[in-house]
Formats: sequence, C-alpha cells, structure tokens
Amino acid sequence: MGYKSTDIKSIVAEILEAKRDKGGIKSLYFVGCGGSLGALYPAKTFMEKESASIKSAWINSNEFVHCTPNDFGENSILVMACHKGNTPETIQAAKLGKEKGAAVIILTWLEESEIVEFGDYIVLYSFDASQDHLAGDIDYAGEKTLCALYVAVELLAQTQEGYKNYDKFYEGAGMITNIIRNARTHVKERAKIFAKARKNDSVIYTMGSGASYGAAYMESICIFMEMQWLDSSSIHTGEFFHGPFEITDANRPFVIQISEGSTRSLDERALIFLQKYAKNIEILDAKELGLSVIDVSVVDYFNHSLFNNVYPIYNHELATIRQHPLATRRYMWKVEY
Repeated sequence: MGYKSTDIKSIVAEILEAKRDKGGIKSLYFVGCGGSLGALYPAKTFMEKESASIKSAWINSNEFVHCTPNDFGENSILVMACHKGNTPETIQAAKLGKEKGAAVIILTWLEESEIVEFGDYIVLYSFDASQDHLAGDIDYAGEKTLCALYVAVELLAQTQEGYKNYDKFYEGAGMITNIIRNARTHVKERAKIFAKARKNDSVIYTMGSGASYGAAYMESICIFMEMQWLDSSSIHTGEFFHGPFEITDANRPFVIQISEGSTRSLDERALIFLQKYAKNIEILDAKELGLSVIDVSVVDYFNHSLFNNVYPIYNHELATIRQHPLATRRYMWKVEY
C-alpha cells in the first residue's frame, strides 16, 4: 500500500531511526528522468541552501547508474520520481539503491508498477490527469515537487541541523493550492493571446533561476520540444549575459519566469534587457500571480509549483491553435531507443 504526502514526516523519522546505529544519514540524492527529474529541482535547491552537513545532488537516472557517487550507500536516502513507474533508467537506479543499502523513497502516481518492488517507501502524489484544461481541482500541495521538498524539510528538521523556518514552510504549503488555482484563472485570456501570437513560431526559449529553474527546464524539454516539436532551450537568467543573450532579437520568442525570493534580481535584470532588445516576451511574474503571501523566508521553494501549474493553461491553448495535440509523438514509446 502506498503512502500519502502527509506520511513523509513519519517516513523520514523511521529512516533516521533505522540508520541511527549505522552512522546516520549523510547524503540525500534526487534522481529521475525528464519532467520527473525537473520536478525534483526545488528540493535539490533547498538542500544546497539550507543544509550545512548533509550532502545532496540532483542526477539523471541513467547517469546515476553509470556514474554513481562514491559516497552513495547505506548512509544515503534516494528520492526518485517516476510517474507511471515504468521508466527503465529509473528502475535501474532504484535497483542500485536497494543493492547499495540506501533508503529508497519512490514518488509515483500509480500504486502498482514495475518500480515499486525496489522502493522501501512508495509515496503516491497528486496529479491532474487533465492538466491541459483549466479545472485543476487537485491538491497541489500533494504533487511530487512538494513531496520531494517534504523529504528535504523533514530530514533537516529531524536531524541535529534543524530547520528554523519549518512552520513557515508548512504555512506556505497550506496556501499553494489556492494560489495556483487563482493564478491559472488569471492567465486564461493571456494564454490565448500567447498561443495566437506563437502558433507559427519554430522556436521558443524559456528562462528562470533559483529553485524555479526546473519549471523552465521542464517546459522547454517536455512541452516545447517533446510535445510541440519546437526548437527550445531553457536559459538560466544568471547565465543569460554569459553567452545566450547574443541570440536576442525582435523575432525570437521568450517565456521568462520572474521568481519571488532570493533570485528575483537575476530574473529582473534579464527582463530589462529583453524589454530593450526583444519584442516577443511572455512574462510569468510570481508576485503578480499571488505568491507574495507566502513568507519571504521560504517563498523561493514554491515558485516552481506555481509556474509549473500555470504553464498547462498556455500549453493547452498552444497545442489547440497549432492543431498539434500534446499527446502526439513520433519516437517516444514508438521506436527502440
């Protein structure tokens, strides 16, 4: 039987108790492929910023198997995301986790799948199966991005490090569903205008920074490239002025995320440049979309969930006007690769 997101506190407590006489937990690895990997980015950023002693990394499943960190083993927690539990590379990574004696937490949508036998804990996350529509009636606080964050937050809170903003974080988690629902409604008409303007384009770039960069990455590789067959690249706003800005002109379209929190100034700097030299800019501003009600000490970690759930409103409109359904594939699941 799978666990719920609300069970993660007790899962972490159980792992820490089991590892107490074996040296404790010294590392936390986030592993997956494609969108499942991108969804883990906020948790990776959280650990980098908040943890002083627990090593953490964010690694593609196949690379994790073929280039395994030397310290990975019984003093590690392996958090994996695998939507339907059938991604071969992630299954192999889960097997490796079991072989190495790590505590394996698998975040998935399906309770029964190939991967579950290799997980010590199977956490079933919320997922909007019709997320190309406006409905969005799920509990966004139970999505895989937040589930991975809960593991990171609880690990810090339950070890000697502690986490001083623990209560503020969970206050934010309690707000995120309403924030996202309101934001999705807010961009409904804007998304139609965007789709009409972009229907004949062959390239769209995404931009972002900090804990929300994973959302820009996912939109680029999973939607524009995989589901719409458009040329795309996700550009970190901090890296924009170190090469990528040279492609800026009046014709190239950009979607830029303006985060709330510690890296907002990076996004605003890039936006100022775009507004001077580019013409086709779609701005997703977390402040405008209502994220500012979350405390500044933790707001960084909720940008991804907001942006990632606003994008589907745009994606549905773009796919409809281009007459290219989001489910269309020519290689994925159809040929050997």
